[in-house]
Amino acid sequence: MENNAQLIAECTARAKEWLSPAFDEETRKAVQDMLDAEDKSALIDAFYQNLEFGTGGLRGIMGAGTNRMNKYIVGMATQGFANYILKAFPGQQSSVVVGHDCRNNGRMFAETVADIFSANGIKVYLFESLRPTPEISFAIRQLGCQAGVNVTASHNPKEYNGYKAYWDDGAQVLAPHDKGIIDEVNKVTINDVKF
Repeated sequence: MENNAQLIAECTARAKEWLSPAFDEETRKAVQDMLDAEDKSALIDAFYQNLEFGTGGLRGIMGAGTNRMNKYIVGMATQGFANYILKAFPGQQSSVVVGHDCRNNGRMFAETVADIFSANGIKVYLFESLRPTPEISFAIRQLGCQAGVNVTASHNPKEYNGYKAYWDDGAQVLAPHDKGIIDEVNKVTINDVKF
């Protein structure tokens, strides 16, 4: 029982950080509702860990919290990815392709990704409508881009969405770039994101 109280306290502290003006009103309300609820299971599930940026990118249930797919987690991942691209290709105009499939919130996440890359001085080719994953890979190579992002959760249930990161060869990022990107993403806080 003591471990449970400690977990609730840790999740509560993390959740309270999401009540700051850095987060929109809808997000703050969802977090406040979790904090106010008698049953803390939703709070724990949303805040017990950070949604991990792995080799392929991100994938998770959409909603408010550090363990969820939302514009803030996507924003921090994109800022870290942008930081890595700028380090990997110093002194050159970098460009990326951004696409999405028919998943819920796909367009919103894709536009968020595009806005953050643009705010970091990276040229963005954003597809005007949904595209299959192979088209994103093709476009990266065809346009000579340094990287790309596809917003998709593949075969996961409808509550999920995801973020797949690609390198200049059109393939999902591999070593050593995967570790370099993950390191950069892990350094980013919400205040670092150039929304």
